[in-house]
Amino acid sequence: MRKLLVASIIVISGWTVLTMTSGAQDDKKVAIKEVMKVAMKGGLTKKVADGTATDDEKKKLAGLFAALHENKPPRGEQASWDEKTKALVDAANDVLAGKEGAGANLQKAANCMACHSAHKGK
Repeated sequence: MRKLLVASIIVISGWTVLTMTSGAQDDKKVAIKEVMKVAMKGGLTKKVADGTATDDEKKKLAGLFAALHENKPPRGEQASWDEKTKALVDAANDVLAGKEGAGANLQKAANCMACHSAHKGK
């Protein structure tokens, strides 16, 4: 329970730092495109899932996925978006907390086609 609390605090702190350093204004969310660029195309998710990421990289990924979860889907149902992005947030938090099998769960949650087929815009 304590690890979960610590991980939650880290995620919130990471997200705050991320939004402040990414050039986002206070009233704007981190864009989906930016999350995809850094977390997925940039290889950060793979690095965290493989266990080769630093603690700062793990925090950054958790912050990115928390920001992704706050966005609205370009298309598709909000409930589906919430389910898929929450799985990413939970998996990233589990890696931060050092839970057994968290890397494999993160890799499973980061299934590009499952999300893109339902939600990717033009």
